[in-house]
Amino acid sequence: MKICVVGTGYVGLVAGTCFAESGNDIICVDNDVRKIQILCSGGIPIYEPGLQELVRRNVDEGRLRFSEDIVDAIKESFVIFIAVGTPSDADGSADLTGIMEVAQTVGKAMNGYRVVVIKSTVPVGTAEVIEKKIRSLTRHHCDVVSNPEFLKEGAAIDDFMKPDRVIIGTQSKKAERILRELYSPFLRTGKPLLVMDRRSAEMTKYASNAMLATRVTLVNEIANLCDRVGADIENVRIGVGADSRIGPQFLFPGVGYGGSCFPKDVRALISTGKKFGYWPRVLSAVDSVNEAQKTILVKKVLTHFKGRVRGRHLALWGLSFKPRTDDMREAPSVVIVHTLLRKGAQITAYDPEALQEARKSLETGSSMPPPPMMLSKILTPSSW
Repeated sequence: MKICVVGTGYVGLVAGTCFAESGNDIICVDNDVRKIQILCSGGIPIYEPGLQELVRRNVDEGRLRFSEDIVDAIKESFVIFIAVGTPSDADGSADLTGIMEVAQTVGKAMNGYRVVVIKSTVPVGTAEVIEKKIRSLTRHHCDVVSNPEFLKEGAAIDDFMKPDRVIIGTQSKKAERILRELYSPFLRTGKPLLVMDRRSAEMTKYASNAMLATRVTLVNEIANLCDRVGADIENVRIGVGADSRIGPQFLFPGVGYGGSCFPKDVRALISTGKKFGYWPRVLSAVDSVNEAQKTILVKKVLTHFKGRVRGRHLALWGLSFKPRTDDMREAPSVVIVHTLLRKGAQITAYDPEALQEARKSLETGSSMPPPPMMLSKILTPSSW
């Protein structure tokens, strides 16, 4: 099957590569010239375990290509996956500028029937808006499908190749048949392909991330309470996780969640609730508690040193929002480092994968730049 994937971030590049691995003819497009240059030269613009080898093999075998020319890619492809970013606006709502631009280009470029699949995380009702937009620009028929992704950074290839479930939001039997065929190689172990209406598919993605974010935040609340009452959170975690109704997953306390999904999706769901006259009180608390959790480690450091950290040289191991990724989006380390710097500490930090992205976030790219000359250095592996 000839497929175009628009967007070469974590979702688009992993999806395109895995579809190529199952025998499809894939062209991945992006308007970021730098990304395309990296991909065409044999590199990848992100870190994801196992992805570079998979990309190279499928490029070498002629199933995977990269281009800046979205128009030609749309014209030669039968299925178009949209996997562009939907970052948070200032009010927490999802910014759909990128996805609407792609929809407009699809409508103007398509030269026959197309299945347009939205992989991006989008507010409920977006598929209908996209379909209306595309159909207003072309005489050709298209079906717009919601197909949310459930990939964990650091394990994205396994998650795509061996999914817990695949969700298809469509009322078109033709589009359903096409996507069933496309996903059939990944569902041979009997995992379900669930077909539902588009709004339910869109909501399922947000609800899944909101549930997980709430779970992470709740165990952090319990950990904070354990500190005060003298209980051991590790024992509590094991005891709670042994309950078959709860289970042990996502019950590890820490400094709060970050990344490209949980923060923006929780806020987008809150924004959606407000738009429809409903205040999601639990989710609002989850977002608030998680932001406060990012300062917990700083408070522990200050307590240990009786508030006197000025001039102290502290080491920080781990910068990305989670292991096995270079993603610094909403990483708690940014808050930790900047707060300690403002208290007068000096920081030496190291991350096995995220050094380049960390330099951008901590030295130049952050909305909270550190005081000049206070960040001592970020170590490279050779200097560690």
